Amino acid sequence: MGLLAGLLAPGPARAQNVAPTQPKTTRILFVLDASGSMRAPWEGEQRWDVAKRLLSKMVDSLNAYPHLELALRAYGHQHENKENNCEDSRLEVAFAPKNAAAIKARLKTIDPKGNTPITYSLLQSAGDFPADKAARNVLILITDGLESCKGDPCATALALQRKRVFLKPFVIGIGAEREFGKQLECLGQYYNAADVKTFRSILNDVVTQTLAKTTVSVNLTDEQGRPVESNVNMTFVNNVTELPEYNYVHYRDAQSKPDVLDIDALQSYDLVINTVPPVRQPNLPIRPGRANVLSYKTPQGTLWLQNPAASPNPYGTVQAVVRAQGNPATAVALPFGARQKLLAGNYEVELLTLPRQLRRITVKQGQETTVTYEAPGILNIVSDLKGYGSIYRLGQDEQQTWVHNLPETSSKVNLPMQPGAYRLVFRTKTATGSQFTDVRTFTIRPGQTTSVSIFGR
Repeated sequence: MGLLAGLLAPGPARAQNVAPTQPKTTRILFVLDASGSMRAPWEGEQRWDVAKRLLSKMVDSLNAYPHLELALRAYGHQHENKENNCEDSRLEVAFAPKNAAAIKARLKTIDPKGNTPITYSLLQSAGDFPADKAARNVLILITDGLESCKGDPCATALALQRKRVFLKPFVIGIGAEREFGKQLECLGQYYNAADVKTFRSILNDVVTQTLAKTTVSVNLTDEQGRPVESNVNMTFVNNVTELPEYNYVHYRDAQSKPDVLDIDALQSYDLVINTVPPVRQPNLPIRPGRANVLSYKTPQGTLWLQNPAASPNPYGTVQAVVRAQGNPATAVALPFGARQKLLAGNYEVELLTLPRQLRRITVKQGQETTVTYEAPGILNIVSDLKGYGSIYRLGQDEQQTWVHNLPETSSKVNLPMQPGAYRLVFRTKTATGSQFTDVRTFTIRPGQTTSVSIFGR
């Protein structure tokens, strides 16, 4: 069938990339519709006979696979349709290696007759898989009808995926119209098998996807598509569970080729490239059984927060907050003296000096952008008074901008400040009116101390 050419793909332990000491077990649970509608004719046979025959051939072809176990659950076969039994579902053959004969024998004895409790069958399937966190649990649902018991199979399938009971299910709708599929595609990866030939092909394809080895290489490029970026952490996030499945630090060899990663293609991923700020690529186009090469532009330059030459610095360590221009979220917070790679683009750098300063910069691929500030001076208020006071920065035309509030316990301070013109406004606690406010103007110069006295009235 061409299927045996596939190799078992090693699945990940969540967010851990260490290769397992032995290959993982893959478990495939076939959930088969045996409701009364499966007696309907389909190209000269009953749908049930077609499904039974092709599934029997499939399990036969899989019997020799190592590290593979199969199981069969059927629904709608124990009670007549008129009974409207919504718990008509049973695990007919439990998981075991090389159990094709048991599945084929059981398929011969099943008689389709009842209704379609898909939701109940999904819930019951959670107990069919052995408690083995290291295994890859795969569910293949084969049905010719929709839920008939007022359940919500889509919500149930999603909840079981999030609990990591099984990976994203395969759903094969046989003899179905396209409108039928629209109601089932939310369950997982849906296939419309409108004719017998397509059903055979889909069944082969689904099992091949399950067993074939899949690799992914990620190219990180500059704006021109040249493979120059590397050494960046990449996180493959399961976009169903929203949990990280793999974390890798990107590697590129001497020939600028990225290395090859083993990725389980039965899950769907968002890739988070943890540059600053991060780049998120939703719904990675990973083709099962292929050597996938994905390329993303992540051009980076370097921001250097350079301390002024004056030493010692009365500020101590100055911090800076970096934001992508137009985005209020903090991309990164850094101390001066640091160098940080940033995605090429426009940024705002807020310097937490006194007063704070805002610089707008452009970071370019492969280049270093430097941000610094003037060496501060010192404001020394010598008066020791209790009261209410503020310091304002003076701009053009005597405009003033608030900078700092004095402590109410004492006006006596020693503050490192950026050079410039300032105004001090102060009233003591004991003053009996606003008219007793004291206003002083002063200038701060680099590396110098400016002393200001204020008086109580």
